[in-house]
Amino acid sequence: MSATRWTASTPLPADIAMVVADMDGTLLDGDSRIPAGFWPLLERMQQAGIEFVPASGRQIFTLRDMFGDAMPSGSFIAENGNLVVAQGRTVGVTALSADAVARMIDILALADLPQGHDVGMVVCGEHSAYINRRDTPFVDECRKYYHRLAFLDDLHEAVTGERADRVLKVAVFDFGDVRVPAEGLFSPLRRQYQVVVSGAHWVDIMDANTDKRRGVLTLQQQLGITPAQTMVFGDYLNDLQMLSAGQWSFAMANAYPDVLDQARFIAPANTDHGVLRVIEAMLNAREHPGNKGTSYAAD
Repeated sequence: MSATRWTASTPLPADIAMVVADMDGTLLDGDSRIPAGFWPLLERMQQAGIEFVPASGRQIFTLRDMFGDAMPSGSFIAENGNLVVAQGRTVGVTALSADAVARMIDILALADLPQGHDVGMVVCGEHSAYINRRDTPFVDECRKYYHRLAFLDDLHEAVTGERADRVLKVAVFDFGDVRVPAEGLFSPLRRQYQVVVSGAHWVDIMDANTDKRRGVLTLQQQLGITPAQTMVFGDYLNDLQMLSAGQWSFAMANAYPDVLDQARFIAPANTDHGVLRVIEAMLNAREHPGNKGTSYAAD
């Protein structure tokens, strides 16, 4: 597929019913914040009956904290598709077996990584995320994505005994280049599980058949929305599959090359409020048929 660079004059449909957006590198700005200009657009989408869906590797509790009272009965794709919420109701949960999680914990615990790699693990449960490191730099990185976080002396406790939880995925953070553990340390797991690089420092290990695309398909089925009525935005490898779930697929200008190849359109970078610009153009086309262009001004 050869993506077309989107401009304010690109024709957009007036019957979009769902907008799905990745967070980091996509909707969020360069400081990892939701741009102030998003909130009036969200209100306009809600008034038009358009479902806005954050799709992220982040925890559901984190996403709900981020969108707060603006989406009290919102739809979310959390944990890279392993937890799906449709209008406030959980409609999809995919969990790893306890044995699989224990194996992943043991692989990292016994690893002999090259110098320059400082790696920690997050066991991402349905009710909490679990870590066994307490150093401030690692904890601070985890709290960006996992607002409900518990400390365990032994990560195995997350799947055994009184603290046992359903584990949606296992996330690994590397202060260096995460591709080293992703491509080397965890490569044997690829025969049974997905090993997905979701950022420069994060890799997620999860069910082989689960991704954000399946989350989008689940929401389309639950809400009666077609791919032709779906707009999707992404920037990184964990967004790759979900672009095919919406006819109106956008890679950010700052996207990973494979994502740029997969999308139908290229939107302006997240630092240039690309998602907001496209959404406003779509809303303008819906609210004012025949009126070309967009009035969006970056905050």
